[in-house]
Formats: sequence, C-alpha cells, structure tokens
Amino acid sequence: MKQRERLNIPRQKMPAQDPLLRRGNFNEVALGFTPELAHWEAERCLQCSKPHCVEGCPVEVPIPQFIRALREGNLIEAIQIMKTTNSLPAICGRVCPQEVQCEATCVLARKGQPVAIGRLERFVGDYELAWRTCPLERAAPTGRRVAVVGSGPAGLTCAVDVAREGHEVTIFESLHSPGGVLTYGIPEFRLPKSIVHAEIDYAAECLGINILTDHVIGRIYTLSELLNEYDAVFLGTGAGLPSFMNIPGINYNGVMSANEFLTRVNLMKGYLFPEYDTPVKVGKRVAVIGAGNVAMDAARCSLRLQTLRAQKEGGEPGEVHIVYRRSRAEVPARAEEVHHAEEEGVIFDFLTNPVAILGNERGQVVGMRCIRMGLGEPDASGRRRPIPIEGSEFEMAVDTVIFALGTSPNPLVFMGSEELKRTKWGTVVADERTGRTTVPRVWAGGDVVTGAATVVSAMGAGKRAAADINEFLRSQT
Repeated sequence: MKQRERLNIPRQKMPAQDPLLRRGNFNEVALGFTPELAHWEAERCLQCSKPHCVEGCPVEVPIPQFIRALREGNLIEAIQIMKTTNSLPAICGRVCPQEVQCEATCVLARKGQPVAIGRLERFVGDYELAWRTCPLERAAPTGRRVAVVGSGPAGLTCAVDVAREGHEVTIFESLHSPGGVLTYGIPEFRLPKSIVHAEIDYAAECLGINILTDHVIGRIYTLSELLNEYDAVFLGTGAGLPSFMNIPGINYNGVMSANEFLTRVNLMKGYLFPEYDTPVKVGKRVAVIGAGNVAMDAARCSLRLQTLRAQKEGGEPGEVHIVYRRSRAEVPARAEEVHHAEEEGVIFDFLTNPVAILGNERGQVVGMRCIRMGLGEPDASGRRRPIPIEGSEFEMAVDTVIFALGTSPNPLVFMGSEELKRTKWGTVVADERTGRTTVPRVWAGGDVVTGAATVVSAMGAGKRAAADINEFLRSQT
C-alpha cells in the first residue's frame, strides 16, 4: 500500500459498551479491536525512518516494528518485539496515557489523528494472554538476591528485568493481592483484575519470582534488615497516603479519600455487588473533589454502585458530581475518561471549591458549603490559578464526599531507615537515570520518588533501576 493511501485510512474507532448499560455494571468499557480493526489501524502507520513515537514512550517500545509485524499478520513476532522492553503490554495498552506520550509524537498527529498505538498494544497483549506464545526467558542463576518492595508497575517491571538476568527476586507486597495500584487503584471497568493477575502470574512463573503478600516493610522487616539478607533492594511502594483539604467538617461520617474508596471497591469485591454483600457504601448524592484520573474513577464507581443498588432495592440511583476549582480546560484527567464519565451521567461542577463540609447531629454528612472561583494568571503548574469570588458562597446537598486531591508516599515503609534521604513532600531522593538513593545498595522508582504519576512512567523508572542494579551486581561478581 502506498503512503498516500495510508493517509486516507481513518483512525479506527474503539468498540465500547453502551453508556446506559455500562453504568449498571463493572464490565470493561472498551471492548478492544477486532482483528480487522487492528489490521486497518496498523495499515495507517507510515513506518517512519526516524520514529518519534518511540521517543515518547517511557519504556521505549519498538513501535514501528511491532506494528509492521501486526499488519503482516505475524502476531507472535509482534509480541516478541513488544516484550523486548515491555513485559505488561495488556495492562499498558489499557491504562497508559498514549495520547500525551507515544501518540503525541506520531507524525500523523501533526495534521490529523495519530496511529492508535495504545489500542494496538492492547490487541497484541491480549493475544499473548490468550495463547502464551512468548514466555519470558531467564539467564543462568547468579546466586545474587534482590528484594523488591511493592508489586505495582515500578516494582513488577524492576523485578522482571532483574530476574531475567538470573538473579533471585523476592517481591514484598503489603496487601493480600499483588499488583499495587493496578489491583487496588484502577477500577475493574478500566482494567480487569483477571488481566492484572494473568500478567503477574505468568511473569512470576516464567522467571521464578517469589511474591510475598501481607508483608508490610517497616513492620515485618526494616530496610536495614532487608539489606542484611539481600544484595540489592528496590523500593517501588508508590504514593498511597491521601491528601485532604483543611476545612471544617472533614471528620464527618461519609467523608473519605479516593484511595480508601477505590481500594474498598477493588479488594472488597465492590465491583461484584450485589452478588457480594460489599461493605462499600455510597449515598444518593456524591461529590468527588478533584478532576484527575483518580477522581474520574471514583465518580464512575460511585455511579455504578448507586445504579446497582437501585436495581436491587428500587428507587432512583442518585447523582454523582465532580467538583473542580478550575475550568474544563484545566482538567488533568485523560480526555477519554472525562468523555466516558459524561456519557455515563456524571455531573461536572467547574469553578467550584468546597470551604466546609456540613453535618447533622449524628455526625453524618448532609452537604457542602462551596464558593465560586475565577481564574487568574498561570501558577507553577502552568494552569491558571483559581481565585475565590467574594460573596459567591452557596450550599450543595450531598451525603458522601470523596477527596481525590493527590497522594504522597506512606511513611510506614521508612520506619527504621531514617538514613534514606527524602524531600519535604515525603518522596525518596533518587537519581533520575539510575534510581540510586542515598543509601548504598538501595534503589527507588515510581510514585515513591516522583509523587503520583502514570503507570508507564513508573514502569520506565523500574526499568532504569533494574538496568543499574544488574550492572552493579555484575561489577560485584
């Protein structure tokens, strides 16, 4: 096919559940490309001699090569190419913000729509999960032992790349199911848990990785104790400590963090309601404070729980509001997630900020006092600074308030490791290129270093740290 003909192929639309149906279930929203759709999308790739898309990928997937293999019908070769740098393609294809990474630097994006790289990655990753054509290979055992603290995207990626070199790897996970944010932070309708567990189990089986759940580092073992047993330690514990606003009423019943809420939904089987009598409860008027991806997840989970409860008990489902102090133009969430939330019926209250949470005599939330906001000059984030409008306060009737305002690392992991240097925000100080911390033989990467970020950026940090750990262990030999 000639280049001019490729330019005339439209970007293929991702099949998805109907919005009115999906708000009543936790099944995956995006249904994935069919083989025909994947082929035509792959045909759009121009196979650039200087592929800028690779530069936009934090784990440097050989994008043109895997797409060429895909469109030639060689799926086994496509997954082999993909797995040279990315061990979790079915996960990345679902949750990575490709639109601001690899797809943003695609040549086609200059005058039109980029190649749907993420959707093709998901197609290839799902094929591998179904057929298991490309097992991960491990080098001969070296006798070296590496401890990885945290089984989220940074920890998993580091563990896989270190284990492939023949080192013995043990992952310590504080919760009872591995995966970190992939398991407890992202809803079932965006990332099915069966996908996460299949990717993790397969990697552990191929490479002999030992995963110990219910092991809280800082309590069961300190960092110093791990260093006595292991040749190297990688910290990939993420940023799970939530942030709240310093306003009156924050301790009323019905106020929670998005971290707590999403963890309950995911680990306590909230997505299987009403089959499971879940402890996850939301009211009939929910307000989610914030407008990032976590806020969208919390709002859309709330909407589903409301709808499922109404289907079981009768009555109207209720309302879910996103309350955001800036305008739509400043929303940090992925455009796709915002679009899906609006389709499902989430209400957006822009230029609005809570100043107090209102409660009754029983200590239960009954409302919020809010103030209208205007936008001034850009602040350090590059977004226009929100400014309260004097005299614009009003009350909003709500019975559940969920804060999704960012997170920081949980300090528990640092118990007994005071020599590990941290920033004023509680994140670990580590070399950006290597992941080395201020403590010898300790590396760190992902949200525990950067604060809350994307899955694939955490994976990139895990890969860089693994490369340096492998080099360090070779030098010790």
